[in-house]
Amino acid sequence: MGVTRQKHAKKIMGFYKHNFQFREPFQVLLDGTFCQAALRNKIQIREQLPGYLDGAAQLCTTRCVIKELESLGKALYGAKLIAQRFQVRNCSHHKNPVSGSTCLLSMIEDGNPHHFFIATQDQELSNKVKRKPGIPLLFIIQNTMVLDKPSPKSLAFVQKLQTNQLVPEYQKQSIVELKEKEGLVKQEGEKRRKRKRAGGPNPLSCLKKKKKKTQEGEEPSAGKKKRRKRKRNR
Repeated sequence: MGVTRQKHAKKIMGFYKHNFQFREPFQVLLDGTFCQAALRNKIQIREQLPGYLDGAAQLCTTRCVIKELESLGKALYGAKLIAQRFQVRNCSHHKNPVSGSTCLLSMIEDGNPHHFFIATQDQELSNKVKRKPGIPLLFIIQNTMVLDKPSPKSLAFVQKLQTNQLVPEYQKQSIVELKEKEGLVKQEGEKRRKRKRAGGPNPLSCLKKKKKKTQEGEEPSAGKKKRRKRKRNR
């Protein structure tokens, strides 16, 4: 594996890890076209991909992709065998299978909450994936796997995040859960408690205390004063 290609992949992985919270093991969704290209170019996906992404990877596909390969007959029999070795992720097309590309697009709806990579040779599918921010795209070219550079949509999304103009869906959910945990989210029907306004001081407490008087106009006698002095001298 070329050093330049490895550095290129590492830089792109850093972008997705930092801005879209991708973590190991990386979930890679493969379609039939990617499996066929790997077979034709003698690429060992399971062995080579973790080294290229510099981390553990879980290779997976969907029932729709396998059904599509089965319907195409002997021409893609080898690709079907490869796809069947991978983990099968549940999709919403149990009763009515759809095309592989349609199924993979449905797996990355709502902001790609499961952090899937898409591995495909289908140019139409690749173009649709690039219209969604935060979806790493893998393809095979000249006998090697290549991680595509971030799309303009992903770059624009990150730029909005950096200017605080947009909060991603997974962060919104995390904020709501955190508020509920801390009891900051008010229940329905809960009434706000009215705060008591701080009033002024009690007017009764401001009145000056009246001095006690002896009988009106009466001065204490001199004898009493002397007795008090004698008591103090003792």
